[in-house]
Amino acid sequence: MSRKLRSTLPYFIISLLFLASLYHNIFRSSLSDDNFLRLSPFSRSIDFNRQFHQQQLSIKASDSDSLSAVTPPSTISTFSVLLPAWQVLVVISPEITPFPPDSGDFFCLFPDNEISPARASGTLPSPERSTFTCELPVRLRRKSPYPEPVLIKSPAGVLPAMTNSPADMLRWNYLVYDAMFTENDVVVFAKGVNKRQGKNWDPWEFNCVFGDDVVNGVKTAVTSSAQEVFRCQLPDLTSVSSPLIKVSLEFSASKRVIPSIAYASPTRKVANSEPKSLLCACTMVYNVAKFLREWIIYHSKIGVDKFILYDNVSEDEFNQVVTELINEGYNISTKFWHWPKTQEAGFSHCAIDNKDKCTWMMYVDVDEFVYSRSWSNSPGPMLKSLLPNIAESNLLGVSHSEVESGEGNMYADELLANPGYFKKVPPRVGEIMIGCHEFGPSNRNSHPTVGVLQGYNCRKRTENRHKSIVLLDAISDSLVNVVHHFYLKEGYKMMKIDKRSVVVNHYKFQAWPEFKAKFKRRVSAYVPDWTESVNPNSQDRTPGLGFTAVEPEGWPKKFCEVRDNGLKMLSEKWFGNTLQLGNTTALLHCLYSEEVSVKDSKWQSILQDTNDNVRATELFDEFSSSPGGSRMFCEVLSEAWFRYTDILYFNPYWAELVKEGEENKSDKSFIKVVILVLHGKRQNLFQVICSTSIEKEQRHTTNP
Repeated sequence: MSRKLRSTLPYFIISLLFLASLYHNIFRSSLSDDNFLRLSPFSRSIDFNRQFHQQQLSIKASDSDSLSAVTPPSTISTFSVLLPAWQVLVVISPEITPFPPDSGDFFCLFPDNEISPARASGTLPSPERSTFTCELPVRLRRKSPYPEPVLIKSPAGVLPAMTNSPADMLRWNYLVYDAMFTENDVVVFAKGVNKRQGKNWDPWEFNCVFGDDVVNGVKTAVTSSAQEVFRCQLPDLTSVSSPLIKVSLEFSASKRVIPSIAYASPTRKVANSEPKSLLCACTMVYNVAKFLREWIIYHSKIGVDKFILYDNVSEDEFNQVVTELINEGYNISTKFWHWPKTQEAGFSHCAIDNKDKCTWMMYVDVDEFVYSRSWSNSPGPMLKSLLPNIAESNLLGVSHSEVESGEGNMYADELLANPGYFKKVPPRVGEIMIGCHEFGPSNRNSHPTVGVLQGYNCRKRTENRHKSIVLLDAISDSLVNVVHHFYLKEGYKMMKIDKRSVVVNHYKFQAWPEFKAKFKRRVSAYVPDWTESVNPNSQDRTPGLGFTAVEPEGWPKKFCEVRDNGLKMLSEKWFGNTLQLGNTTALLHCLYSEEVSVKDSKWQSILQDTNDNVRATELFDEFSSSPGGSRMFCEVLSEAWFRYTDILYFNPYWAELVKEGEENKSDKSFIKVVILVLHGKRQNLFQVICSTSIEKEQRHTTNP
């Protein structure tokens, strides 16, 4: 009997597999549209590419439930991209006028009436296209391909009928996502082609494809292929009348075209109206509203002329803070950069896009501050003194290979002790590199009210990594960078600055709630996310931290080997304690209002118990992190005056603020207002406000 079972078992298994396969194919075909070819990011079929570029998907909805209630026409074209973490990016066709931010609630409708809330997710530039983000329902994640959703205005009532089988979503891991024309070529950005750092396809293996007709469209040779950046020869578009051209990449041998959502304009750029800046700063940001003011004001003080911020889909008050800073006179431009894990490509884009606006570009993150002890008494912009031909005595020539091998780190104490090690500065310096000191939590459990510079003062002893200031004309045509520095053209050298002269204070390991937020994402294309269980010993990892967002024991005291108060003291000297206050005028407006009351019971209870130092301190610690914190601060401060309490004195930060204002006779109106409120001199508030520039105050009040 057992022998018979053993002999028939293989036939049974084979039959079962055959039936399962047959069922699978029949089931799949029943859902498919014979006239539509499903999108597969790895398809090698030329027919697929033709259909992909020519197919336009429409949403048909009723008058009550359709997008026509917001923007005509009633039929609106969209396409969708599946992003990491099962996020779906829905992009409105460029023919449709971008939706206003307050267009109302939208939803993604998937097959079988699966619905997911959609939120506005910014506007893609060139051309302007509104985007929405929703989450792929769990049931639809079980197997690919993943169907595109339909964007609807409301889930109520009769849902629009999906007459045809929906197209499959584009996949973010294989996509041309941006392109731009320069005077000499076309720069194309593509995900999922050069997948590993330093391992690139040869340029001759690609063509650039212009237009929707990928078979008969215009094609040019690719001249450079590195990371996510490809450079192509300019096409002959004399017969093309459209101001925007779709751009993609084609594998030369197989004629396989990579799916694309990228458009570019072949028209020449309008001449830049503002003078070219000597020194700009570029960085990629995500939810940095809490830190941005401090970073902008400080680096403007030391010589940065212009700031370029690539907004990686921030969800906080980023735009509001930027608007306030611009109204205060800071030169800031922003670019909406939706693409996850594209930091290197974003930096390359920033370099080529701002070449006519900036001579030198500094690449540092918002938690990094360039600092020198010698700047305390400096009369002019300190950073510009580091540029070549101005301060060559502080510079040491280092080649790219020396940087990669680590030999370039010999510039420290040995060089100071042995002047013979100094090399002659080459005539063409293309990049300046500055070493980093990494600061720890400094015994903090929450974000310091006084800001990063004055809140963290304990760091690791050894230097780690570096950041750079690069001459944009010197960057290699490949635009290759490793975040910390760019590769340079022949004839240019990198220069490393002695760490005793200038250093980057990297406030990397902040209080746990701030550091924990990093687990949501990492922006580098070639660095694993925090939750990926790979490369545990990498310098990009945190010592003692695993792959989950769980606070290690003793975190507040970690990474504290050297007490370093240098930048803290310099910041106090230059800015007092006001660097983190936010929009001063908005606070002033609230302070001198006729009557303010605190409605929130939590804040009322703290006000009533003015003898509780801890709770009073917690109150002010929460202002900088809670939504509407500035308004809440005004309410509490005014309520404190009405009650004639001294609640503010219980917070060490405000005690220092009052002391600084009284002893140094500071002319900062906000400090004076706080002092007057604390001393119950409300009747003098108007005089204090008018003692500053009325025009400036009115401008701020108009743009709170």
